[in-house]
Amino acid sequence: MSLSNGRTVDDLELRALGRGIWRRRWQIVIPTLIVGLLTFVAVNLITPQYRSEARILIESHGNVYLRPEADRTVDNTVVDEEAVASQVQVILSRDLARRVIQQLKLGERAEFDPVLSGVSLPKVLLALFGFARDPLRMTPEERVLQAYYAKLNVSVVDKSRVISVSFASSDPDLAARVANAIADGYLEMQRAAKQEQARSASEWLSGEIENMRKKVADAEAKVEDFRSKSNLFVGANDTLLANQQLSDVNTQIAAARGQKAAAESKARVIRDMLNAGKPLEAAEVLNSDLIRRLMEQRATLKAQLSEQSATLLEFHPRIKELRAQINELDSQIKLEAERIVHSLESNARLADARVNSLNASLEHLKSQAATSNESDVQLRALEREAKAERDLLESYLAKYREATARDNLQAAPADARIISRALVSNMPDFPKKLPIILLAVLATLVICAGWVATGELLAGPAYVVAVPERRSPFLDSLRSATRVFNWRREPQFTVPAPPAAAPPPATTVEAIARELRGAGEGGRRITIIGAARNVGTTHTAISLARALAKSSRTVLVDLALRAPNVSVISTDPQAPGIAELVRGQASFGDIITRDRFSRLHLVAVGEAGSDGPAIIVSQRLGATLDALAHAYDHVVVDAGALPDAAIERLAQLAPRALLVATNVSNPETAAARQKLLAAGYTQVALLLGQPRDAMAA
Repeated sequence: MSLSNGRTVDDLELRALGRGIWRRRWQIVIPTLIVGLLTFVAVNLITPQYRSEARILIESHGNVYLRPEADRTVDNTVVDEEAVASQVQVILSRDLARRVIQQLKLGERAEFDPVLSGVSLPKVLLALFGFARDPLRMTPEERVLQAYYAKLNVSVVDKSRVISVSFASSDPDLAARVANAIADGYLEMQRAAKQEQARSASEWLSGEIENMRKKVADAEAKVEDFRSKSNLFVGANDTLLANQQLSDVNTQIAAARGQKAAAESKARVIRDMLNAGKPLEAAEVLNSDLIRRLMEQRATLKAQLSEQSATLLEFHPRIKELRAQINELDSQIKLEAERIVHSLESNARLADARVNSLNASLEHLKSQAATSNESDVQLRALEREAKAERDLLESYLAKYREATARDNLQAAPADARIISRALVSNMPDFPKKLPIILLAVLATLVICAGWVATGELLAGPAYVVAVPERRSPFLDSLRSATRVFNWRREPQFTVPAPPAAAPPPATTVEAIARELRGAGEGGRRITIIGAARNVGTTHTAISLARALAKSSRTVLVDLALRAPNVSVISTDPQAPGIAELVRGQASFGDIITRDRFSRLHLVAVGEAGSDGPAIIVSQRLGATLDALAHAYDHVVVDAGALPDAAIERLAQLAPRALLVATNVSNPETAAARQKLLAAGYTQVALLLGQPRDAMAA
């Protein structure tokens, strides 16, 4: 398992966590068994509830023959979501609830009216403290309705127009009967509502039809009265007589003008033929019986003249007689043609006179038509009004007939149908014994296991980072002098006995640790300072910090900038330290590591370089120690040798000091102690240290 900074977890410590959980297994097993047993008893004491479900499909399937004429071609099968949701509220209505309650006599059952079997003590207490309504202050109908709605569940099946109606009861047969009664009652309510609508419409339409009949009669009477007064009588094809006469006169004028033109043209053509001496080939001349006979006689005489001319001379009396007869016939033909011409001219003059007469009549009719336009406009307005009233009456009559035909339950089908009726259930819906017991057992098991694992993690290092061990002469001397290590026990430290020639020490590490634990707030921060170099300052700081870490959260901060040695016991010797934090190159969580041999937390110096004085006086350093003091019970600061330490600044950060010296009674040690007190330390304890050379030996 990899951590965020690239370190790996040692499997030995995971097994240690497992052994710790197994050691406290009864703290998991016993609560789990107790909760499982209590849950088993509880679910068996609860009265089982059985639930039955009926399903209703919302659709518009009215008989097409009973629909209004205008709606027969319209597809009414589409029902939107809002309409389905509205029908859910209809099923939940109090009117339907009262009908079902009365039909099945639910008010006579103690399941729906708890007062019938006596009010239980828990309900009385809940009502007393305002957590529930007092059943005794409610009417019987309110109590039954409250229980009815608590057991009823009406919902829309997802992505459909199907409504699910389910009801729960301790009696499985009653649950099915109530669900079916609700579905049947809902369909009856729909049919009754449609029937009531049709009945109300027919009653209203009957009164309106009588009024409309009177209005139509009045409107038609006004039309006829106005037409008679205005002489706006209608002829064939619903045309006013004046307009029809005007049209007829126009037709007659056109015909007369045609006759005049035809007669004048024919007379002119015949006269031109007569004047030119051309043969008379006009139809009017040829159609004359007299001219036809004369021409036949002339043809006969012409034939005789031709025959006689062959044998007789030109001046023969017979020849002259024949020519005289032919000339006489020509004169008669010409005279008859002249008469025809005069007849045609007379016809033209008669046609002209008729045209003039008809024009006069036309002008008279035009004047009459001009005066009747305004009356005609008023007449059309009256006719439109009468037609509108008549159409409205016919529409009312059609609707009245339709409403009358739908005035029964069979002709007014509901816009829904039951697609699944409720059946008697033999499996209780609540409680689900096995799932509830398993859920309670698993939840208790997880909670207890988490609690125990959390306790093990807080009690000691569950995860230890495995890094290659780096050999160091200082670490070897520190191990040989102070550590007795066992994989199965916490590391123990002892302070070497002072040389025989040296005076007895002022105190011991364990004594100082006990004193710091009992000092309260004043013992939370302490600075370890050596009276000189190589007196075992770091060894003393580590020993004191480990002693405090046995019973409290402790962190050791290395501020010995000239000789930083704390990192050699860290699980991550290469981790950044105070220097990187002050420069902003590392975060607060990056600089904290663990002691490889105890539960002590460590903060190394890092790569200080030439920035040592700036790091000590940095405000970020003060904020860091304040944060550590809030997170840990004790903060131990390794300040190194007195000549190298900035004691005034350190006195502000950790005002309690422990002075380590190889000779606690010589004047140099006393002077060093006075110097610390003068720098601002509130208390300065003395401890006999172990020189580094001796430790190395």
